[in-house]
Amino acid sequence: MAQLQPSSLVFVVRRHEPEIVVPAKPTPHECKMLSDIDDQDGHRFQIRGLHIYRGNAGMQGKDPVRVIREALAKALVFYYPFAGRLKEGPNRKLMVDCTGEGVLFIEADADVTLEDFGDSLHPPFPSFMELLCEPPGSNDLLNSPVLQIQVTRLKCGGFIFAHRFNHNMSDAVGLIQFMCGMGEIARGAVAPSIPPVWERHLLNARDTPLITCEHPEYDHATAAIGTIMPTDNLVCKNVKNGLVYYLITNQ
Repeated sequence: MAQLQPSSLVFVVRRHEPEIVVPAKPTPHECKMLSDIDDQDGHRFQIRGLHIYRGNAGMQGKDPVRVIREALAKALVFYYPFAGRLKEGPNRKLMVDCTGEGVLFIEADADVTLEDFGDSLHPPFPSFMELLCEPPGSNDLLNSPVLQIQVTRLKCGGFIFAHRFNHNMSDAVGLIQFMCGMGEIARGAVAPSIPPVWERHLLNARDTPLITCEHPEYDHATAAIGTIMPTDNLVCKNVKNGLVYYLITNQ
């Protein structure tokens, strides 16, 4: 049972058992090194978010969970490192073991409509963890799925797509590229229009490193303290053109 406001909306999310979605075809089994920038302590955390979709009359008879699950499996053929597991080598060097083990996927239903949320479609989203349930042990950075997706159907025909991803493996731009590719495949494409490229060695230091200037933004003693972007001049906006999502912009 999840409560949105102290005295208003109460709704129930019914989740199926978590499952693992693997690539739809065999993928290379190899070990890929992450870059020196990816290794930072300040990047060793999970990023969570959600995307809220209104019901679309053109999608009658199509189950968003099935469509997304199938598109995810096909997209992982191209983005197969997402189906692997992070490992740690000497000196805490991170690498992804491309095992094809898959990503964590949860199917769910909520007895609520999008309109029932009223003006609550903005951060902090109420009862967020009902829409992104994290099974015990799945939140570990190493030897765990680097990507989790929960798709929750709403009574109105809309759905909520929630995700959690390992920041060492990807930043927001990288995840958006992956999701766009998955969306293209869901609409019938056989491959993403922008093929993924793994060139992280370009961001590695020389051996032996040659330091020519100071970079305090990469100092491990301060990089993990918080964002360097000022947060006192931001506004939250909802974009409601079929897709409702969170947009934080500078004024």
